Amino acid sequence: MRAVHGSQLHIVDIHPIAGQGPLEKVLQQGSLYPVYQPIVNLSDASIHAHEALIRGPRGSDLHTPDALLRAAAMECLGYEFEYACVVAALRSWGKMDVPGRLFVNMSAAVLTQLIRTRGPDELLRLISGLGVLSRMLVLEITEHERVDDMDELAEVVATVRQAGVSLALDDFGDGRSSLRLWSQLKPEVVKIDKYFTKNISQHGDKLKTIQALLQIADIFGTSLVAEGIETKEDLRVLRDLGIAYGQGYFLGHPNPVPVQYVGVDSQRVLAERQIVVFPELSRATPNGLLRNISLVPAPTVTVETTIDELAECFSNWPNLHALAVLDKEKPVALINRAQFMNAYSKLYYREVWGRKSCMVHANSEPRLIERDHSVDELIGILTSQDQRYLSDGFIVTDNGRYVGLGTGDQLVRSVTETRIEAARHANPLTFLPGNIPISQHMQRLIRKKVCFVACYADLNNFKPFNDYYGYWRGDEMIRLLARLAMEQCDAQRDFLGHVGGDDFMLLFQSPDWRQRSERLVEAFNTQAQSLFDDAARQAGGIEAEDRHGLLRFFPCTTVSIGAVAIDGSRYSRAEDVANLAALAKHDAKRAGAGLLERAA
Repeated sequence: MRAVHGSQLHIVDIHPIAGQGPLEKVLQQGSLYPVYQPIVNLSDASIHAHEALIRGPRGSDLHTPDALLRAAAMECLGYEFEYACVVAALRSWGKMDVPGRLFVNMSAAVLTQLIRTRGPDELLRLISGLGVLSRMLVLEITEHERVDDMDELAEVVATVRQAGVSLALDDFGDGRSSLRLWSQLKPEVVKIDKYFTKNISQHGDKLKTIQALLQIADIFGTSLVAEGIETKEDLRVLRDLGIAYGQGYFLGHPNPVPVQYVGVDSQRVLAERQIVVFPELSRATPNGLLRNISLVPAPTVTVETTIDELAECFSNWPNLHALAVLDKEKPVALINRAQFMNAYSKLYYREVWGRKSCMVHANSEPRLIERDHSVDELIGILTSQDQRYLSDGFIVTDNGRYVGLGTGDQLVRSVTETRIEAARHANPLTFLPGNIPISQHMQRLIRKKVCFVACYADLNNFKPFNDYYGYWRGDEMIRLLARLAMEQCDAQRDFLGHVGGDDFMLLFQSPDWRQRSERLVEAFNTQAQSLFDDAARQAGGIEAEDRHGLLRFFPCTTVSIGAVAIDGSRYSRAEDVANLAALAKHDAKRAGAGLLERAA
């Protein structure tokens, strides 16, 4: 095939197979050509760069990239094919007066082979001979999961950088050794695989992954490009996450002529003042680990320890509720202090049993809990029929080795605290975002100086209803409010959070927030009637005890919403906005209004 040497062409050896293959003909004819897809700056909608994507002859079986790659593998022309792709991309780009950088794909293996066999000067001659400035070229390393010698690749990359060429790592997240390559090569750019960006507006787990990548990028001083952006919803999320650059069909299709501006739809999305509502994880997640529990440091005994020696140990540790029995480092039993001391104090007990093994008083089936167990997994212990842990406590191990004791009180307290903390992230009844995500979203609105409306929704006469009908129907009513509120929120603009109990927070960016809120009030007040019995509906309420224990009449449950319009540029703390919304809610309930707007 033909390659470039300075401004002249010279022959690169091809080892043809019997008969000339279709791809070999294409390479010899020089009929590969590039199309260019824009890489867009998500902060100002400008074109930052273009990626060159190679196509075969139009109308032929080798037009698509997949067909070309298959043919290259079948004809054993991988190196020659990639070299020809680089030449075609650079030649075409060099003829055009186009601003911005050029991204050119090259596998790690071919780049290494090129530098190893021809030296760095060959790449420099190739670049300059085709009229491309090396500082405007970014080599996009592909197929990095197949790198056999990372140290050699790092040396090659250092050589390339000396020529002024930048490096990008393609499809991050799709290769086995990508993270090590990122750390070792320190690429200027990392392109996030489209798996993580596709439908990110609907997947909280993908959002968390990209937030983690942003932290890594900050450590290494790397710019991120989000690939595969195909919808305005995904673009909004990636924009608000702070991803520097984006690429995908919504921002621009591959084109033989590089575009100078992004399309109107993309510009409109990137110019929006509003912020998007990030997707949440589907359920209340992170379950606390037992490492957070307060362990009781305690000595241990062995199966050879006598009853007298055990009594002395308990005497030396007066506050110890139990002792673990170890066989080498493995805990095998637990001895309850109260039960043992009750037997040991009996008349003549010491004389008869004092020299015998302490295993006489041991529980040989103690609760063993690994430190890294999720506290949620321990709920089974709390609800099991065997409740000996309440008096005996449990043995805590680390990778099977004894580390200390725990008490039943500590276990109950730890599980409770973990549940409360989880509810601050996602309410376990409605699975809506809890207090922490509410505050975080409010802070994002303030940070971007967005104008929005904070609405605090609360139920009227809910406690009497809950006391009268029971918590089961009370939960139904709370879920009804959550469902109706969700229906009135624009998933991209409006944030709905569950503060707790029957309190909800709605952060509206929709301009028709008032109509949405009024529809919510009307729908809830109507549908909540179905949760009362016929007699209560006919009477318009129920008779129940008030907070002072006095029986009186309570009207059917309705919802009040206090609203306050917020200019994000005037506030710096989410707490201040939350307090204003709470005051508005208080005014709405006192006035008996469905929706009441309070001045900020």
